[in-house]
Amino acid sequence: MATRCVIIKSTGGHGGPLLQKVKTLLLIVGILVATAGGVITYRALYVEPKTAVVITETGIRQLPNQARVVGGALLFVGGSALALYAATRKVR
Repeated sequence: MATRCVIIKSTGGHGGPLLQKVKTLLLIVGILVATAGGVITYRALYVEPKTAVVITETGIRQLPNQARVVGGALLFVGGSALALYAATRKVR
């Protein structure tokens, strides 16, 4: 039983090889999610056809798909946060 405590204490501060693999995987997944969110947001704002048209006396306005814009922005922020969390090292 005492041997387990020593092993946990010796690898706990530095992180083992499994922890490094998990952090690397989280970093890659975070970058991919942030990239996908950025592409969705960009396409919803600038490339894809508009979903609503507002006609007033002074002119006609087209509005982008707000659900896709918000969803893409949330993916971008969430993926960026995940990548930053995985990239930073915690000092204890």
